[in-house]
Amino acid sequence: MQITKVNKSRISEVDFDNLSFGANFTDHMFVADYKDGQWKDARIVPYEPLVISPGAKVFHYGQTVFEGMKAYKDEKDLVWLFRPDENQKRLNISAERLDMQAVPAEIFNEGLHKLLEIDSEWVPKGNGRSLYIRPFIFASEETIVASTSSEYKFMILLSPVGVYFSNDVKLKIADKFSRAANGGVGFAKAGGNYAGSFYPARLAKEEGFDQVIWTDDATHSFVEEAGVMNLMFRIGDKIVTAPTSERILDGITRKSIIEIAKDSGIEVEVRPITVKELIEASAKGELKEAFGCGTAAIISPIYAIGYKDQLMEMRQKGNRYSELLKAKMVEIQTKAGEDKFGWTKQVTFA
Repeated sequence: MQITKVNKSRISEVDFDNLSFGANFTDHMFVADYKDGQWKDARIVPYEPLVISPGAKVFHYGQTVFEGMKAYKDEKDLVWLFRPDENQKRLNISAERLDMQAVPAEIFNEGLHKLLEIDSEWVPKGNGRSLYIRPFIFASEETIVASTSSEYKFMILLSPVGVYFSNDVKLKIADKFSRAANGGVGFAKAGGNYAGSFYPARLAKEEGFDQVIWTDDATHSFVEEAGVMNLMFRIGDKIVTAPTSERILDGITRKSIIEIAKDSGIEVEVRPITVKELIEASAKGELKEAFGCGTAAIISPIYAIGYKDQLMEMRQKGNRYSELLKAKMVEIQTKAGEDKFGWTKQVTFA
C-alpha cells in the first residue's frame, strides 16, 4: 500500500471540546480504485479534494453506498472498533443491491487499520467522543450511459465527533411521504435513501419537530424507522421494535441493543408496530419510552411523538431503559466494562 503523509498535521486547528458532528476530518484518507475488473492502487493520501469528471456516473445515476462506524480510545489510549465485520458485510450487501462491485474484506480491513494507525492521535477520548468512520463506494466511470458503472472508488474518511443529539428529540409520524418500498433499496445504505428523506424532514422541522418517523409505504399504518435511526418503544415494561425488511435498515446498533436488553433481563418483542397501537398505549399511560438507535447517536431518547393533531408524550422520568442500555453499550465500546459478546476489536499498530 502506498502511503503519502501530510507535511504538517491540522489537529491543532480542531477544538475537541466543541466538535460539530461530521464537520472536521483527519489528516489522511484511504483510496482504492476498481478498474479493469479488479481493485487496485490502494493508498493512503492527505485529505484533499478529489479530481473527478463531471461525467462520472455517480452524479447521474446515484450509484453510491456508504457505512457509518466508530473507533474509540480507552483509558490506556488503545484504539477499539465496534463490530467492524458487520459494517464490512453490510457495505457489500448495499453495493450488491445497486449492482456495484463489492470491496474485499482484506482491502477494507487493511485500509481501515492502517488509516487509524496513521491518524490515531485524532481519536478523542471520553465524554461521548469518538472517531466517526465513513467508508463509501461510488461509480467513477466517465460516461452518462444509463448502465452499471465499470469503475468505482472505495474511500474511507475519519472525523472526530462528539454527541450527535445533546437533548431528547421530538418526532412526527409521516402520513404522506415514504422512505422506502417493498422491492426497493430501503435496506441498503444508499445515498439516494437519505436524499429523498431531507424534504419531509425539513417540513417536519418547520412544524417544530426534529425528525420524521417513517411508516410503511402502502398504508402508513406501521411505524418503521426514524430519520437515520432504527426505532424502539417501551410499552409497559417490554421493548418493542419493528423487524428488519426490504424497507428497514439492518442496524448494527439496533441488533446490539436487542442483545444487551435481553442480557439485562428486559423483554424484547421484534414485531410490526402500528400507529394505532402507539396511540392507544399512550392514552393508557403504557407508552413509557421511545428512542432511536444508530451509529451516530447510539441511543437518542424521544420525548414526544406527533401524529396529525395528536401529541404523544413519554411519561417515564426515572429508571429509563434508554439510559441503562446506552450506558452499557458505551461501556462495551470504550472498554470501560466487560465485553461478554466479543464485539470489540483492537486496532493494532505495526
